[in-house]
Amino acid sequence: MFRLWARTFKDNHMLQDTCICDGSADTRTHKIFRALDEICVQFDLGKPIWLDKTVKDFKRHNKVRFYQDNFIEDIDFDYLEIQVIEEDS
Repeated sequence: MFRLWARTFKDNHMLQDTCICDGSADTRTHKIFRALDEICVQFDLGKPIWLDKTVKDFKRHNKVRFYQDNFIEDIDFDYLEIQVIEEDS
């Protein structure tokens, strides 16, 4: 089972969170993008842009923060954080 945890923060307080589970046989990349799409629907957000720094951080730590620079529209929180909490065996 693949699980991705997403949270929004403002002033170091968590505003909302969700966990997306995916048991499909798809690739890890497809699971991440599909989970991020679902997160954006649940949180009513536009899709964030993956900048070079964002990709590098995610590859290194399995966790990344999307700040205002990653979004086209204004956001009402400081950042969206996503983290892989369980990978397929």
